[in-house]
Amino acid sequence: MQDTSVVDTQIHKISSLAGYQQSLNHLLVDSVNNGASIGFIAPLTRAQADHYWHSIECDLLNDSRELFVITEGSEVIGAVQLSLCQKANGAHRGEVEKLMVHSQYQGQGFAKQLMHTLEKSALQQQLKLLVLDTRLGDIASLLYEKLGYIEAGEIPQFALSSSGELQSTVLFYKLLK
Repeated sequence: MQDTSVVDTQIHKISSLAGYQQSLNHLLVDSVNNGASIGFIAPLTRAQADHYWHSIECDLLNDSRELFVITEGSEVIGAVQLSLCQKANGAHRGEVEKLMVHSQYQGQGFAKQLMHTLEKSALQQQLKLLVLDTRLGDIASLLYEKLGYIEAGEIPQFALSSSGELQSTVLFYKLLK
């Protein structure tokens, strides 16, 4: 295990996966295989992660999605995405997706830093509303509440777990000012 007591990190908005692909694959596999409910079922393979990131690159290139990463040196240790609504009546809103921090770096405030960066970008684009969902009972709910997100409700049997159990999700929103 890596010593993370003093970590020199930077947050970047990236518009291309060039130079980040392997590191993003590693982050996604680590997150899913350590229990994150972010649209995949463990065990996630590198090939599955690679396929996912290739599908995201198109959204990055056409500006319908933003990807923020936090790096230590050349290694991505966290990421979050802002998906911009493409509907004419939804141009004022975005969806927070796939907030991930590598298991070795959790509990050090990196998720909060990523969320602040995402929100700042959303404000610069004059977005008025952010929405997200997270598995019922996940620790991420506490972070979202601390950041001012309001719980809007719960949807039962929303996602399938790695063990085959149907799990509920909680919807959150935040009005930006």
